[in-house]
Amino acid sequence: MLLLLGLSGTHAGAQEAPVIGELSSIDRQYMQRQRDGIAELAAQHFGVRFSGTKDNDLGLLQRLLDEQVVVNQQTRELQAMGVILGDLLAAEYGLHWVIYSDKLGRSHALRYRDSDNYLFPVTMISRRREAGNLTPVADIYARAGAAISESIPALPFQ
Repeated sequence: MLLLLGLSGTHAGAQEAPVIGELSSIDRQYMQRQRDGIAELAAQHFGVRFSGTKDNDLGLLQRLLDEQVVVNQQTRELQAMGVILGDLLAAEYGLHWVIYSDKLGRSHALRYRDSDNYLFPVTMISRRREAGNLTPVADIYARAGAAISESIPALPFQ
């Protein structure tokens, strides 16, 4: 099962099997710069930082949008917010960051173990906002969590 969330559906139409790889050191550095940049923006405007705590961080992401610190045209910042969203999903659902490459390009994705179940949180906020969709960040998180939960096999004796 291949789970694609957060993209416009272009990957879903790809015919060739994707190539999955680990993050390179450049990928890790880039993602860290995204985290640092959006954290600095939150600190400058609100005097608080992301903590890795779901309620705090989802609330802070939403506040950045509600108070128009980050607006729909700021793709880089919106995607940095997606990295924070992805870190929260990874922590809660046991996912890990990978590189998902197909004939349409290369994306940062979250993968459940070695399965074919992926989430694309980097674009979950940006694609919606750029299209004028104002779905709350907590709802985006909940939908992504529900989708990945459905694909995780139940543990025995539960």
